Amino acid sequence: MILVTGATGFVGQALCEELDHRQIAYRPTSRTPRGGFYTSGPIDGKSDWSAALRGVTTVVHLAARVHVMNEAASDPLSAFRATNVDATFNLARQAAAVGARRFIFLSSIKVNGESTPPGKPFTSGDTPNPGDAYGQSKWEAEQALFQLGAETGMEIVVIRPPLVYGPGVKANFASMLRWVKRGVPLPLGQVANRRSLVFVRNLADFILVSVDVADAANRTFLVSDGTDLSVSELLRKLAENLGVRSRLVAVPPRLLEIAAVLLGKGAAAQRLLGSLQVNISETQQITGWLPPYSVDDGLRQTARAFLKENSQA
Repeated sequence: MILVTGATGFVGQALCEELDHRQIAYRPTSRTPRGGFYTSGPIDGKSDWSAALRGVTTVVHLAARVHVMNEAASDPLSAFRATNVDATFNLARQAAAVGARRFIFLSSIKVNGESTPPGKPFTSGDTPNPGDAYGQSKWEAEQALFQLGAETGMEIVVIRPPLVYGPGVKANFASMLRWVKRGVPLPLGQVANRRSLVFVRNLADFILVSVDVADAANRTFLVSDGTDLSVSELLRKLAENLGVRSRLVAVPPRLLEIAAVLLGKGAAAQRLLGSLQVNISETQQITGWLPPYSVDDGLRQTARAFLKENSQA
């Protein structure tokens, strides 16, 4: 039996669909009452997971306080730690106590850092360099889990994805879809950075691979679609799949950087203009995993879902 926390979230829904498709027994959790789900209530360092963990051999922990674009908390690091560190460790400690064999933790590439030089992707062996409270909390959770695993014998698997996209995606990726569909001119035609992405169904597939592969125990994995894109390439592909003309304006990236800094949007500009690549060769060597969907498959499915959703709005 697999326990899936955060089962109603973006990644959780895709994972549960894959578990259903493969007819694998699992127990999904939700903070609020939902048919067929274990109701966890608020997830914190004191949550009682005894009922949810009954008969569970593997925990896939997806529930988290995610990266917040417009942070409202007076102490963001404490807020992230409460959910991403304390609550995670509390669940893992209880899972180990009932004899769970493996604990799979969805972390973030933000543990590695915010950007990479072109052609020098992150690897799982790089020294962590989180640049914000979210990344720091994920790194602290990873360390606590590996320490617990060493003490109890429960196997720990950490997965650090880059930007995750797919049908129903929200936040920045959804904004890009709206901009492109509306034909908004975007000054990104000369951006030649490289960004790694992971289609949500590829991520779900890798999570299930990591459940059973013996050599995955006590390791950290980076995942992606295996093909990196520049932001300009990504926007052109989205336009093609949305059936509209790409409206990219060629503006030197350096001018965009200067303008963003002057407007106080330097961090947002970095995500659009900078590179962030991950090397998944070690992941593939250890687990034998190959992404079942190409980046073109993923973008096509994402665009179709967006068009369908907006046609019904």
